[in-house]
Amino acid sequence: MTRRILLVNGPNLNLLGTRDPAIYGTATLADVERITTDAATAAGFEVRSIQSNHEGILIDAIHAAREDCLGIVINPGGLTHTSVALRDALTGVLLPFAEVHISDVNAREEFRRFSYLHDVAAVRVIGEGADGYANAVRQLTALIP
Repeated sequence: MTRRILLVNGPNLNLLGTRDPAIYGTATLADVERITTDAATAAGFEVRSIQSNHEGILIDAIHAAREDCLGIVINPGGLTHTSVALRDALTGVLLPFAEVHISDVNAREEFRRFSYLHDVAAVRVIGEGADGYANAVRQLTALIP
């Protein structure tokens, strides 16, 4: 099997670079994908990327990952705080995953402090900007035999 991880970016992350740069910085989704791919390549992994504003598309991609991926890096965006279905998909595929948030969600609005994924994620990286994806990849790939 090719050593591959799935990179999942949820709703509104297609707007990176223009959406609230004071909170999310100026890195674009393409920058995030490059940062992730560079870190994965250094660890001997390939990356398949998906971004969608639709929960079901993300869940389908997570389900498909069990066929050819060894782990998942996910920034679920607003679904972090609302989606039991996303949690169920991630736990159901039995792949280790890293939860990533560009901003420090713990220093923002109260509702952003709750994550349906926090207790089941193998790795959590919060508030490190786009570079947090590389940190998440390094930590996650270190867990994969």
